[in-house]
Amino acid sequence: MADERILVVDDEDLIREIICSVLNTAGFECHPVNSGDEALAILKSDGGYAVMVSDVIMNGMDGLTLLSNVRKTHPDLPVVMVTAVHDISVALAAIRNGAYDYLLKPFEREQLLASVRRAVENRRLKLENLAYQTKLESLVSARTEMLRRALSDLERSYDITLEALGDALDLKDAETEGHSKRVTAFTIAIARAMGLPQDRVRVIARGAFLHDVGKMAIPDAILRKPGRLSPEEQAIMQQHALLGYQMLRKIPFLHEAADIVYSHQERFDGSGYPRGLKAEQIPLGARIFAIADTFDAMTSDRPYRAAQSISSGRREIQRHAGQQFDPEIVAVFLSIAENIWQQLRNEIEAQSHPKR
Repeated sequence: MADERILVVDDEDLIREIICSVLNTAGFECHPVNSGDEALAILKSDGGYAVMVSDVIMNGMDGLTLLSNVRKTHPDLPVVMVTAVHDISVALAAIRNGAYDYLLKPFEREQLLASVRRAVENRRLKLENLAYQTKLESLVSARTEMLRRALSDLERSYDITLEALGDALDLKDAETEGHSKRVTAFTIAIARAMGLPQDRVRVIARGAFLHDVGKMAIPDAILRKPGRLSPEEQAIMQQHALLGYQMLRKIPFLHEAADIVYSHQERFDGSGYPRGLKAEQIPLGARIFAIADTFDAMTSDRPYRAAQSISSGRREIQRHAGQQFDPEIVAVFLSIAENIWQQLRNEIEAQSHPKR
């Protein structure tokens, strides 16, 4: 106990000497002061005391006022109050104000030591608990960061896998090479202009990138047919939205994206397929994608026609607001500067065909 320091506050020299003699003999290091002001000054400069023993009635600052001040500045310091006043209301006031224990003068040596030892042990347990809690919080924080990084790495590996899947689809349908990446970039631009949170944008981007994944299950004879499809072939082609949804819906991190894939051919007025959804029945991501998809198709070269200009594509999107497209999202699309779209196309082209 030699390292346990006790601050003793009493304005009577004899009482201070008696208390310190008992504590020093028991192995404590006693520091006596004769006023509350002096006690507060010492605690302000040196808070390393295990217990404070204080008289209640003192000249100047009384013990209860000292107790109140100590509770504010050193809430973990146990305070044992000592008094010759045999009044239960004083004892209750001391305990109510945060005193650890209360001793009546004259007290026995063992009473004082028992009270101080309990107070020291109480403080030790509190400090150990605080240290354990701090260590635990640090551990939890570190493990949470490790988990976040692991999930981030896993998510990145998923996205790399998806990109490979998109590239495979482009190879299967060479007519639309780069379409998945361009339409994803356009969809992200619109979603961000709408102020959607990043997590939501990420889900919508995945749905946009994988919108045609169901075409992997469409026979090449239909997918690559150069001429117009027959009604029967058209019906098979239209199954790609459902097929894509069925491929993705059982994959947990693509569950929300699967709904966009399922709905990417729906029209705002309800004339689309496969379910004839209309307006807000269509997932928000699919409504955003519909504009990006059509805009890319119009402004890209096809074997059977040349690309339209960006200005012409914008006017065409505007013309079909409220019919094929959500008019509110069209307004956001039109608010984006024309040069942004060309910049995005150039970036995707550079990624697809890097200079050697």
